Amino acid sequence: MAALLAGLLLLLGVQAAPAAVGQSEPPAASAAPEAAQVLTWTAGDDITKYTSAPATAVAGPATIVFENSAATGNTTGMPHTLTFATSDPEFNSDVPLNILAGPNDDMGGRHTAEVTLTPGRYFYHCTIPGHGSMQGILVVTEGSGEDTTPPEATAEVSGTRNGQGQYVGSASVGIRATDADGGSGVDRIQYAVGADGDWLAYTTPVVIDQVGTHTVRYRAYDRAGNVSAEKSVEFTVVAPPTDDTTPPETSATVSGERNPDGTYIDMATVTVTASDTGSGVNTIEYAIGASGAWQPYTAPVMVHRTGDHTVRYRATDKAGNVAAEKSVAFTVVAAPPQDTTPPVTGATVDGTRNSDGAYVNRATVNVSATDPGGSGVDRIEYALDGGPYIAYTAPLVVDRAGAHTVAYRATDKAGNTSPARTVSFTVVSGQVPAPNCPEYDERLTVIVGTVDSGVPNRVTNNRCRINELIEDEKQWSSHALFLKHVKAVLDTLLRDGVVDQREYNAVQRAARQSGIGRPGQTDGYRTIFDGSAESFAAWQHVGGGSFALNPDGSMTSGTTEAGLGMLWFPQRKYGDFSLRLQWRDDAPGTGNANSGVFVRFPWVHDHPEEPRPEWVAIKYGHEVQVLDRPDGDMYKTGSVYGFDRVGLAGAGVTQKGTWNDYEIRVVDQHYSVYRNGVLINEFHNIGGQEFAPPRADDPGSDGRRFASGYLGLQVHGTTDVISYRDIRIREL
Repeated sequence: MAALLAGLLLLLGVQAAPAAVGQSEPPAASAAPEAAQVLTWTAGDDITKYTSAPATAVAGPATIVFENSAATGNTTGMPHTLTFATSDPEFNSDVPLNILAGPNDDMGGRHTAEVTLTPGRYFYHCTIPGHGSMQGILVVTEGSGEDTTPPEATAEVSGTRNGQGQYVGSASVGIRATDADGGSGVDRIQYAVGADGDWLAYTTPVVIDQVGTHTVRYRAYDRAGNVSAEKSVEFTVVAPPTDDTTPPETSATVSGERNPDGTYIDMATVTVTASDTGSGVNTIEYAIGASGAWQPYTAPVMVHRTGDHTVRYRATDKAGNVAAEKSVAFTVVAAPPQDTTPPVTGATVDGTRNSDGAYVNRATVNVSATDPGGSGVDRIEYALDGGPYIAYTAPLVVDRAGAHTVAYRATDKAGNTSPARTVSFTVVSGQVPAPNCPEYDERLTVIVGTVDSGVPNRVTNNRCRINELIEDEKQWSSHALFLKHVKAVLDTLLRDGVVDQREYNAVQRAARQSGIGRPGQTDGYRTIFDGSAESFAAWQHVGGGSFALNPDGSMTSGTTEAGLGMLWFPQRKYGDFSLRLQWRDDAPGTGNANSGVFVRFPWVHDHPEEPRPEWVAIKYGHEVQVLDRPDGDMYKTGSVYGFDRVGLAGAGVTQKGTWNDYEIRVVDQHYSVYRNGVLINEFHNIGGQEFAPPRADDPGSDGRRFASGYLGLQVHGTTDVISYRDIRIREL
């Protein structure tokens, strides 16, 4: 492990200093230049921040110490990294440091590296996915002397003024800053509108067009972290001369979760709008209750307190006309007690049994569930012989000879899932070997592609079911060739008496309608989510959060439950493929949602190294990011999370609420990501040995080299609301 780490750091241009396991002291002073400094980062159990980190340093040689051990508070064994970013033009890029440390590694979690720092700012962070905001900025000043002098900031107000010095229509505030005395240089300028307004980054002159008296505060920072004294400018904006005598038009809506009687559960949100075709809207105000004080309206008003409420509202235009006061009334009630009790399940096995208790020819498993918690049973699922859980809609018929185990569970409408229970039995059929069927398909009717023929999916004379003989998942080179194959299968079934002429015609008609093999209709893609309840039930949720099926054929994440989780497609693994889908950012408010598409991860249950199913995809697959947010996580839409970064400019951001086409094409270890038909990222995985088993202490290398795996969609929580639809895949 030590050799591997040293090799990694050498490749990055950083020399790792030798250290013994459990080493707690930095290298001896004689081992480094006299002017060298020691900068120490520590980590523990927290995955949202480093336990300690330096804020400033002096340019020149430095010894970096990164410790993530039991001594620094790590009791879980979780590894962390200390990584210096090198691809962001806003920060220094001359120290490509990337140290992976954990309590169980060969160094006991304590690592050192010798670097040379230059004046400016370094951005550091943890590259392991899911580690939240473990990040910060190291400010480096000139080694010749510390800058303790703040910059100087000035502001100038410009615009058309009347005889009283007031600004007509609007005023523009320009801000400048210099750092001649300090020497480290101006880093950034900030401004705030009003006495208690939030500080914002200044990039262009601030335009104020609201009628009234205003104060703009401003300040500046240098690269050494010194901040100038806060200053301000005050001015008055008046409306241009106008003959507008008509007040604004106003309206308000109330939204929130409602009971059948119209009351709002836990909270109601009041949204006020105003328009004015004359001088324009200047201010909107609201007041809660009959005697509540008027307050400026800047965002929807959320009312949490239970009881009857009235929200009054009005608006004023720039000519001073005030709209007549209006109001909305509503009632907020507390949510009923939450159901936290899972359903109670049971199962029975029916069929003809021999003297040994085995079932002859077939066994029928009936699963039942009741919900004592009161919310009601939402769904029942079963898994046959260790396979994936699928929806239980009718008694399960098992007619394959051998020993079988059926696991079953139920989930209520509150999201509580019962513990899995099992029932085991044996089916015998004269010791006839299992049939050699092209596909495994035990659906109740014959379905060709996505077209249901309505014909029962019977067992044929060769003990395969009809669906298993019609190879509709095979990639056919032409539609005519597929129809020829279906006709050959049906001719045999008709001759053997398995189907009659009406059923023969029904299956043929379904095959023609399926379009399989016809590029103009199917383009070789198989739909794995089409918006139906049946296709949604083929996916499985693990971890926190939730996905919900929508009436318009889409599904949405993060609408009901908080937490990190994943909806994955356990029906089959895919090697080289082209995955196409559409996604839409539906995050509430003005923010953007965070989600992603996981690819090529192994079976998530009973993993030997990771007990949390949702983390199997994070640690051992690749996440293709979905995130149009300008702040927060540095990996934006199209990024391969933790490995290949795409900025917002490269991602091609669209307006929230807009459907985006997304294609992820994977061939061998080459990943291509397309957004709305435009290639926004290419990534070639050059990790460890192909097919090598993942290592718990380094899941980001060998474990990412699987040649095939499963697919999944990420959910972050109730604020990260993303919708998906029309998910199709073609094997390449």
